[in-house]
Parts: sequence; C-alpha cells; structure tokens
Amino acid sequence: MSNKLTRLGLTLALALGVTQAQAETRITYKSAKSTSSYYQMGVQIAEAVKAGSDGGIIVTVEESQGSVQNVMEARVRGGDYVFTTPPVLVALAQGGKAMFEGKGDPKFDEIRALFPIPSLTMHFVMSAKSGVTDFADLEGKTLLLGKGSFGANEGAKYLKLFGLDGKVDLAEVELSNAVAALKNGQIDGFVTAGSWPAPNVIEAAASSDVQVLSLNDDQIAQTKRAKLVIPAGTYAGQEEDIVTTSLPVAAFTTTAMDDDTAYALTKTFWDEKAAMGADAPWWNGVDEALMANITGKLHPGAVRYYTEAGFDLTDAQK
Repeated sequence: MSNKLTRLGLTLALALGVTQAQAETRITYKSAKSTSSYYQMGVQIAEAVKAGSDGGIIVTVEESQGSVQNVMEARVRGGDYVFTTPPVLVALAQGGKAMFEGKGDPKFDEIRALFPIPSLTMHFVMSAKSGVTDFADLEGKTLLLGKGSFGANEGAKYLKLFGLDGKVDLAEVELSNAVAALKNGQIDGFVTAGSWPAPNVIEAAASSDVQVLSLNDDQIAQTKRAKLVIPAGTYAGQEEDIVTTSLPVAAFTTTAMDDDTAYALTKTFWDEKAAMGADAPWWNGVDEALMANITGKLHPGAVRYYTEAGFDLTDAQK
C-alpha cells in the first residue's frame, strides 16, 4: 500500500510539473552588448514580465552585437524571438536597402512591433587629456567606434558628414573595452549609442575626466536625426547640457509569435513601466507619444491590447 501511495504521489508530482511547464511561456529577448544600457533594459523587462505575469512568461536576455544583427536573425528565429532595433532598420531590411542590400528575405516582411523603448542617444565621449572639445578637434585623434552596431555605423556617418573621414584613427578594439582603453590612454575617445544615462558613459565619467561632445544646430541638421538634450549633472563632472541626437527604438517580434503571447507581453510591459521607471529613469520618457515612432505594422496581439487600452493607432500600424 505504501509503495502504491508513493508511486501515486510521484505520478501526481510529475503531472503537476508537466502542467506547469505547459503553462509557462519562454521568450528570448535579444538586445545589445552586455555592457550597454539596452542590455540592462532587457534585464529589467525580463524581471517585469516575470512579475507581471506571475511567472507565466519567462524572458531570457541574450547578448547581441547590435541592432543590425538583431534584424538579420529574424530570418531564422521562431515565435519565441523578441528583439530591439530602430524602426528605420526594419524598413531598410524590408526594402533591401543600405546594409541589407543583397540580403533581402521574405521573413523580414513578417516583422511586427510590440512596444517602444527609450531612444538610442549618441555619445561622443572624449578624455579630458585629449583636449577635444568639439568635432573639429577630432582630427588626428584615436577614436573607438566598435563594430557592427548602430552606434558604430552612425559614428562613422557623422565623421564623414563633418569632414573627418580618413582624418581620425579608428581603434580596432571592442566597445566593451572602451572605458579601460580610455582610462589607460590607448584611445582618445569612444562612441556609444545607448539610451541616456548610458552605463559605459557613467563608468567612464566616474573613473576619469571626460568630455561628451555637443553638436551644433547645423551638425544636427546634417545627421537628419532628432535633437536631444542630456541635462547637466547627468554624468560626473558634466556642468553643462549635452546637445546630441537620438533615434527611436522599439521591441519587435514576427508573425510566428502567437497573438496571446504578443498581447500578454505588450500589456505587461505597459502595466509594469511605471515600476521600471522608479528604478531606472530612462523608462520615464516612454509614453503613448512614442507610439508615433513605430511606423510599421504592430503584431495583431499588440493591436488587441492597444485597442483595449484606448491608444490611437495609425492605419499603417494596424
């Protein structure tokens, strides 16, 4: 009798485990390098989704080399894939343009947005020892752009726009080593495109004297990006506002994700956003107005949430 009860108990335990496993949805969230603000955002979203869904949705954050890679992987990932990138890169991929030229794929047309996240903010971080206070001073200096990320591509574009193409030495160092390289004098500065306040810029400013370059109105106009002001005091030693540029970013998936999961992810994100903002100020700039930055289609599950919540969606988003 005792053996029968033991077997029955094991059977019930196994059955309960199977039921719980079936009820649990697992998502992979691909963001950016582990040293970036966007990776930290991914961790915060993972924790918020787990709490908001009572453990029903488990999000695993995966390190990435950048936004372009995230879009490219949409070709081969399944319905559990969520990634972040500027909406403009999705449009370029779907049109087979720029860095996606010759790399088109029908899977790109299946990409759908879920919700906006804090914008990419350009930082040109220079050591005080370099003497660089504006872009004209960059000539002959050593700058780390990184490889493959949006920030690296954008940084290279700015150098060309401002007449510095070929006049700046580009360091062959990974962006993850930027702060140490700056502190050790191996480079004069680095470029990063994390949302502000950016963790690697916080670290650089805390460990050595740095100058984050500002752009003038003409330079901002040349970049064709939105103007953004980082308030004085955001970083250690920053006595004045930093005038720079930004680019909208959103979380995406594909039509391979089922509607209920997309709905739950979107709803939980907005339900938990205020709590995330209490811990990290970059979330406080995310509101309904940022929905206008999503120019492509939303996932049907996300549309269901936004309709219920009373968001005004454009025809292009539905």
